[in-house]
Amino acid sequence: MPRPNLSRRDFVKASAAAAITAPILGACSRSPLAAPVAVQAAAYTAGSDQIRIGLIGAGGRGTGATIEALRADPGTVLVSVGDIFQDRADSALAHIREELKESAAAKVRVTPDSTFIGLDAYQKVIASGVDLVILTGYPGFRPEHLRAAVDAGKHVFAEKPLAVDSPGLRSVYESAAKAKQKNLALMVGLCWRHNAGMKASFDKINSGAIGEIVSVHTTYHTGTLSRRPRQPNWSDLEFQLRNWWHFNWLSGDHIVEQAIHSIDRGSWAMGDELPVKCECLGGRAARSGPEHGNAFDHFFATFEYASGVRAFHSCRQIDACPHDNSDYIQGTTGSAVVEGWRPIYRLKDRAGNVLWKHAGAIPDMYQSEHNALFASLRAGTPINDGQRAGNSTMLSLMARQAAYTGQTITWSKAMASTESIMPQNLDFASDLPFAPIPIPGKTKFI
Repeated sequence: MPRPNLSRRDFVKASAAAAITAPILGACSRSPLAAPVAVQAAAYTAGSDQIRIGLIGAGGRGTGATIEALRADPGTVLVSVGDIFQDRADSALAHIREELKESAAAKVRVTPDSTFIGLDAYQKVIASGVDLVILTGYPGFRPEHLRAAVDAGKHVFAEKPLAVDSPGLRSVYESAAKAKQKNLALMVGLCWRHNAGMKASFDKINSGAIGEIVSVHTTYHTGTLSRRPRQPNWSDLEFQLRNWWHFNWLSGDHIVEQAIHSIDRGSWAMGDELPVKCECLGGRAARSGPEHGNAFDHFFATFEYASGVRAFHSCRQIDACPHDNSDYIQGTTGSAVVEGWRPIYRLKDRAGNVLWKHAGAIPDMYQSEHNALFASLRAGTPINDGQRAGNSTMLSLMARQAAYTGQTITWSKAMASTESIMPQNLDFASDLPFAPIPIPGKTKFI
């Protein structure tokens, strides 16, 4: 994607103008949900029609996203579930029904015949008569699942990240463009964009409340994610799938899978301008054992913009260390601290006086994003943030590429990378050796 030759403030103004003047793209006629805008608006008066949902990837986030989708609109109905493992599908359905309580009978219409297990389960869910799919499987499979859903004319909620390597992300950009041409929704789970405190804070920052941005530092410092010891009946593939956070072909590494939230907020502070290049330090200081796969446990990235402004990101997954998930933004006339976990949303002038702080209600952001998605379907104006979310995925990928290789990675270089880290011809019967742990200065950029 070309880097715009604009200042941060000009970039924000241009983006706002484009949003106002963008033409309504052509529609697909596969189902009422993909009908032309005028037809959709009439069909969904008072939410009278069903929106049939299929879940692909029945882990914790998929379970939560499905509950939020079923609560977001009175016409939403879950009709199919697909996962690689039976126990995950069973657990997700049990938890969904438990959470929905008395409304579960009407909202959950999944039967044994519409529960699909295996590596091809996503294809069967997409073909099961659904209008919208929730893509919350392993990130390594996201480009393939997204392409299949869009090709079939389905609306999509896709969890972040959108890919684990550049070839996968190029496929995602193509699918996002095709979804827009078909007037299909594609919402990506960068949920902080739907947090009321965050939105108010970044609206202030992007409008110039602390002047021109001169520095951004975002953090995602937390502990190690779960590890699952190998069971005697597990194949190589199942062992890696059960410990997917720690294998970069499945997760993208934690700077891509988890810290993308903070990298996305750093981009938000910069008006979503694209950087020129990235340098990144990273390695493994506290991880060992097969359950930790080949992922790093810390990164420190520096993104440089055309103006010379630098944005920094640090992330860590190491136990018994301080946690932090904050954004520290410096402007020419003031500063901002945006802390999602506490939450604190505050702007100060150079003398330390509080210019503004958010004091309003902050509804659950996960529910808010699904409310916005289904409201857009009812209005006949489906949300599609695939391009922007793809850019944030690429920011995370280029930082990982810089850390793994020890090299400076430009935006254009990252976009052109041909390295696919996805194994070929996956099955549970064949050996799947661990990919080597990258070594900065020795691992080559491809």
